[in-house]
Amino acid sequence: MNDEELHAMRHSLAHIMAQAVQHLWPEAKFGVGPAIENGFYYDIDLGKVKISESDFKKIEKEMRTIINKDYPFERSEKPIDEALSWAKQIGQPYKVELLNDLKREGTTLAHELDAAMMGMELPAGISGTAHNEVASVVDVSFYTDGDFTDLCRGPHVASTGKVGAFKLMRVAGAYWRGNEKNAQMQRLYGVAFATKEELEGYLTMLEEAKKRDHRKLGQELDLFVFSDLVGSGLPLWTPRGTILKNELDRYIQELRDGYDYQQVSIPHITKKDLYEKSGHWKKFKDELFRITTRDGHEFAMKPMNCPHHTQLYAARQRSYRELPIRYRETTMVYRDEQSGELGGLSRVRGITQDDAHVFCRATQVQEEAMKIWEIIETFYSSLGFESLKVRLSTHDPSKMEAYAGEESKWISTEEQLLRIVQSKVGDEYISGVGEAAFYGPKIDFMAKDAIGREHQVATIQLDFNQPEGFDLICKNEAGEDERIVMLHCAIMGSHERFLSVYIEHTAGRFPIWCSPEQLRIISVNQEDATLDFARRLAEKAKEFGIRTSVDSSNESVGKKIRSSESWKVPYTVVIGEKEVAEGKLMPRIRSDIAVEGRPETALEVDRFLQSMANEIRGRVSRSSL
Repeated sequence: MNDEELHAMRHSLAHIMAQAVQHLWPEAKFGVGPAIENGFYYDIDLGKVKISESDFKKIEKEMRTIINKDYPFERSEKPIDEALSWAKQIGQPYKVELLNDLKREGTTLAHELDAAMMGMELPAGISGTAHNEVASVVDVSFYTDGDFTDLCRGPHVASTGKVGAFKLMRVAGAYWRGNEKNAQMQRLYGVAFATKEELEGYLTMLEEAKKRDHRKLGQELDLFVFSDLVGSGLPLWTPRGTILKNELDRYIQELRDGYDYQQVSIPHITKKDLYEKSGHWKKFKDELFRITTRDGHEFAMKPMNCPHHTQLYAARQRSYRELPIRYRETTMVYRDEQSGELGGLSRVRGITQDDAHVFCRATQVQEEAMKIWEIIETFYSSLGFESLKVRLSTHDPSKMEAYAGEESKWISTEEQLLRIVQSKVGDEYISGVGEAAFYGPKIDFMAKDAIGREHQVATIQLDFNQPEGFDLICKNEAGEDERIVMLHCAIMGSHERFLSVYIEHTAGRFPIWCSPEQLRIISVNQEDATLDFARRLAEKAKEFGIRTSVDSSNESVGKKIRSSESWKVPYTVVIGEKEVAEGKLMPRIRSDIAVEGRPETALEVDRFLQSMANEIRGRVSRSSL
């Protein structure tokens, strides 16, 4: 089943679910019900009746009754006034509201009505920016199956019996049209796949995802916390979490330094003027944290770093001989995300970025982009993300008002990026129309995690707009001014978001080189000789650059070992009388990094520590012992 067929199937199940709810609760009022990734939902108003998980079985049973009757999905059309009369007659106020908006605004609300699954049949030549008088010639499409009719753009499967396997998953509150001033509805979610086997596989993945939830592991492994006094979306990193975060960032900066990136540092606030000139103020003013000084000047907490970096470049005249100039900086940016959109590390208000910008000539773009691509591939393959997918994210020609600059420039810039993508992956890339940044197209990289979920990770963005807006130039060979271009490149992007992915990808079992604790030494007893040996071993390990702790508690050895395992420490050694007498160690190696079939051999202290140190320096993923 291809993506279009799967979408139609999930779309049809949204209708069937609403139909089942109406059979069980005839007073139900319906909002919107689209197909979404992996399934579908419908927003429903049942007044004081609250749907709970205990109701799912009877809703699913009614859905199967409808499916078994194999009603055909039949399309019909009505003029908008007839559609309004229909919605009022059957008592569906949310549909009435949407239809009234369509009648009043013409096709200017087409994007919202698409979300509402409403169909519009427009005369040839009518564009999405048509004026109010167009409303009178708009017809609205309906789909009917059995006793249920709904406003709908389609598509659907041929009949209710052609919908594969599904399961209702959860119910959540949702404000009508996303506005907290509107009525709160109940959003009923389901998942759906072409076969029962695919559905069961997905449900198994969800169970595994619960165990790997980064919020759960972050607490268990003492990586980060949130404080109500500090505020939502502002994580606080513990010593252990800070080690993990810093080690990953250090690796990226080492890779960049191999290509002569220079570290810079910028302030966390800026005058409004900078973002007005860059275009960010107009585009993102509602998402900025704003500051008004005592003398009335307006500043903002920086939501991105590129405008600041342009000012470093623009501070003096540049020759073509200096280019490319590559700036790198790990710093924080701040965005006023709405409370309802925040979630663990996945979406936060304080964002750490491993940001970099390359200022170069147009003729240097391909070479510089390839260098960034190599960094991305090296970093992600080292972390166990193989075979990154590539998406070429371009502008949407029908919505040029959302982008800066002339369309002709967009087209030529996108063609340049397309050549770069094709030189690396041929035609094996995803087309992402409408996914570009407002200032330029980009190459996005998608990684699949250990349980099969896909995440967007790194980006390479080509920007011709900010160099024009800030008049960034170099003197060329003829001594003339030449417009330069910028490449934006983030490897992890948001450290917080990436770590939400990486923690779940590894289930907290980090490679030895970035593990917050690399070696745990367990003393069998409290005897002076044993404790003294354990402590001297720890000091020596630290001299080798190994992050080490000693567990000298009064707990049993078995409990201490289980504690080390629960903290997912890569190496554990137990110190008793034999180890003290012989000066040799029998390391316990975490199962995911141990070599299968490795013989258990006692090792000299120096050999063991040197092997660990080599693994850390080499950033290897498996034990060499």
